[in-house]
Order: sequence, then C-alpha cells, then structure tokens
Amino acid sequence: MYSIMLNQLTIRDFAIVENLDLELNQGMTVVSGETGAGKSIMLDALGLTLGKRAEGGTVRQGAEKADISASFNISSIPSANKWLEENDLDNEGECILRRVITKEGRSRCYINGRPSPANTVKALGEHLIAIHGQHEHQRLLKKDHHRTLLDDFAGLSKLAEQTRSSFFLWSKLNAEYLRLSEQSAEQTARVQLLSYQIEELDQLALEADELAKLENEQKTLANAGEIISTGHSFIGIASDAEESNCVQQLNHCQQLLASIASTSPSVRQAAEMIDSALIQVEEASTEIRHYLDRVEINPERQQQVEDRLTAIFDIARKHRIKPEEITEFHQKLSDELSTLSRSDEELEQLALDAEAALTDYKNYAHKLSDKRKKAANKLSKLVDQQLHNLGMPSASISVDLSQLDKPNANGFEEIEFLIITNQGQPAKPLGKIASGGELSRISLAIQVITAQTSTTPTLIFDEVDVGIGGAIAEVVGKLLRQLGDNAQILCVTHQPQVASQGHQHLFVSKRSDKQSTHTQIDRLNKEKRVEEIARMLGGIDITERSMEHAREMLEIA
Repeated sequence: MYSIMLNQLTIRDFAIVENLDLELNQGMTVVSGETGAGKSIMLDALGLTLGKRAEGGTVRQGAEKADISASFNISSIPSANKWLEENDLDNEGECILRRVITKEGRSRCYINGRPSPANTVKALGEHLIAIHGQHEHQRLLKKDHHRTLLDDFAGLSKLAEQTRSSFFLWSKLNAEYLRLSEQSAEQTARVQLLSYQIEELDQLALEADELAKLENEQKTLANAGEIISTGHSFIGIASDAEESNCVQQLNHCQQLLASIASTSPSVRQAAEMIDSALIQVEEASTEIRHYLDRVEINPERQQQVEDRLTAIFDIARKHRIKPEEITEFHQKLSDELSTLSRSDEELEQLALDAEAALTDYKNYAHKLSDKRKKAANKLSKLVDQQLHNLGMPSASISVDLSQLDKPNANGFEEIEFLIITNQGQPAKPLGKIASGGELSRISLAIQVITAQTSTTPTLIFDEVDVGIGGAIAEVVGKLLRQLGDNAQILCVTHQPQVASQGHQHLFVSKRSDKQSTHTQIDRLNKEKRVEEIARMLGGIDITERSMEHAREMLEIA
C-alpha cells in the first residue's frame, strides 16, 4: 500500500477543541459521532491550514490564539515536491502547514516554518488534499462546476489553464489593438498635416543664423547708396582730401610737438598720443575702404534677400511663432511625426502579436475540445454504472458540449451534465430534477468516479452520504473503501453501512462542565467500534441485536 500522506493533525484552542493530537493512517478512515459533537471541526481546522479564510470567533473561549498544524509525507507526491522546490520551501519530503489565528482575528499561515500568504498555501493545498463536501450536490446545479469536474476527471486542468491564459493574452492584445486603431484614424489626419508642414519647412530649409545674416544684408543693400557716399566722405576727411585731411593735420601736429618734445615729459606723452591717433585714423580709413569694396548697389540681390525674409516671416506668422523659433519648431514637428510613425509600426506589430495569441488560443482550445469529447463519453458510462449501483437502474447521464458563438476563456464549448432518470424521458439539466435524494446520489456517483482519477493523495468526504441509507449506503461504503486502496480517505458519516467499511474509525464526542464545552476525538478499538456501529444502527438504546448486526457488518467489510 502507498505511504501515509496526511500524518498528523494538531489542534490547539480552536472552536471547542482545547488540545488534540491526531495521527492518521493509510486507507479509509471514518469519522462519526453524535449530532452536534463537532465532527466537522476537524475538517474546518484542516481547511484553515490549507489557506481557507478564517472567520471570526474561531479561537476557543478564554484562549489568546488558535494554533493548528498538519503534517504531510510528500515523498511520493512529485507535484507537491516540485512546487515546494520552485518556491524555495522544500523540506526533504516533508511538508508542515500551520495556521495561527489570534482572538482579535489576525491570522498567519506557514509552510515548513516560513510565513506564506493564504493564496500561496491554497496553491500548495491543491496538490495535497481534495475535499468533497456535503453540499457538493448544490454545486452540481452550476454549469461552471460541470466543466471543472470533466476537466479534473480527464486530467485537463493544465491544458484548460493554458487555454485560459492564451485567451486572456489575446483579449488584452486585441483590446489594445482596437484602442490604438481608433486612435490611428485621428493620427492619420495628424500625420498628413505634419507631413505637409514639415515638407513646407524642408523646402524653406532655413539654416542656422541665416535670419540674422539676411537681416543684416538687407539693411546693407537697402542703404548701399548712402553707405557708399558716407564712407567716401569719411575716407576723404580722414586721409584722401587734398587739403586739410585728418592724416595731414596729425602729421603737422607731430612736427610741432617734435620741436618741443625735449622740454617736458608731458609734451612727449602728448606726441605719443598723436602718433597713436595717426595710426588709428589710417587703419580706420583702410578698414572703411575695404568695407566699401564689398558694398554695392545691387537691386536684384536686394530683392532676393527681401523675398527670402518675406518667406521666413510668412511661415512664422502661419504657425504663430517668432521667426527665430522656426528651426526649433521644425525639429519639434519632425520628432512628433517620428513618434507617430513608430506608433504605426507598433500597431502593426500589435496586430501580429494578437493574431499569434489567437492562434495559440485556438490550438489549445481545439486540443481541449477533442479531449473533452472523449472524456465526456467515458465519464458518462462510468457514472451510469455507479448510478445503477446506487439504486437508479434506469438513470443515464450525459455530458453535453454546446458550441459557443465566440471565443471564451474556458474553450469553445459550454459543458452541462444532463440526466435521464426514467426510460423514455428526455435528458434534462440536473437543476430540473425535483428529488433531492436523486441529486445526492448523482453527486455521489460523480464524486466517486472523479476521485478515482484524482492525483490528489488525500481525499476527504464530508457527509456526502446524506439522503441515502440501507443497501445503497453499503454500496457507497464499499466504493469509498475501494478508493482507500489507492488514496488516503477521510470520511465523515452518519451511516453505519459506510462507517463499517472503514479501515479505522475515529469517534467524536463532546463533554461539558459548568465553565465550558470540549470536543475530543478517540480512535476506536474493535469492541468500541462495534458499540459505535450499533449506536448508529439503533440510536441511544443499544440492543444485543444491534450489537450482533454491527459485528456482522464489520466482519464482512
């Protein structure tokens, strides 16, 4: 037989449990007790270690905190070992989950001694335990649960998740593509305007510092006549006039000062100043002469310059900017056009990415559909067999896969379980079944079948046998015992026929004193087990007949 998976459950100050250390074995373990004794407390506590939401009031009255831990042997659970390794939480084949809840309502989860978020614990718990609750038949009324059951039965959970992930990726990319496409229509108009404006500025081809140079040249050309006349007058006065030009006068001054230069330092200093002035006047005259050589009266060039300036100022007025800002404005428009062009490239790439994501989704969804169709037929046949064993000989279940009109995160089809309870009747949705007892049996049949294919090593059945009894309950007990040959089964039950099939039996009892109420769980030996089965058969008054019946049930189990 396989190794024990859930080894031990330890509960401190939870609900009405003060102190409980429970060791669990292989096979099928049944849990029974009187109504109100707290049979589900153990499962509630276990659920908390698996990341279930902690409700207020879970701490035992008078205690500061509840402390619950569950120890698992995962040496033969590859998926759990891999998960722990990937999350850097491995502990050499052992896994200890712990939950601490304070009376103020604060809660902490631990995996192998390390604090972990509840969602992380839940993700690990999926590899360890599957809980089939007493209200499972109510979930059967929801189509989403039908899909989950089929996918779990067929081992398609990973493929279904790949389908969902690829769908959401495609949806995201497609939505972004549509959003940008709507913007693209506006961008197209903007691109056209920018292209026209930039082409106009390109044709203008304004060079750096060109405006200042043109303005200076225009002033020179517009005043060329006056400049030439004034310049020649200056040269004449400075150096070229035949009589009394500056140079001649300064030379005469030099001669006058030379005759008295030896009489005083002041005279010598004045003579030096005249020498300097003479040099500067001659240089100024030369500079003006060279300048006048470049100045010409050129109406044609003047017109060209003025036309160029007119074009520059017209562009500036058109864009409501200063002429000196044209170069910066040109660069700004070019940068914007480049950005919009990149947006078009990105839009094209986004379209390709969305198309590739849709292709991936379709590939996953097609594979999922094919496998679902095959699994649906197999599941229907197996469930039918169990329904016949459970006292519904005319019942027949089918798994309907209806094609959806558009892509969906869960694949191409909607999945719904349909049932025929009597021959000659049409198949109906499970929600149309009037009998709660029939729905409970259908739920139990499906749970047993899906449990047989489950890779989860520990399966918990919490009062799933509600609404059945007699020979049918015995069938249920045998089915669960068979499951116990390959998985660790924990079953809370009120049915003696089910309880008698267990490999071991836990009894939950409640005792009260004046101050408080306490729950305890005892492992029953053979004789105590006979007494409990007899109690379950006959109620409070245990007769010898019920004891004999109990022994017989245990012997043939």
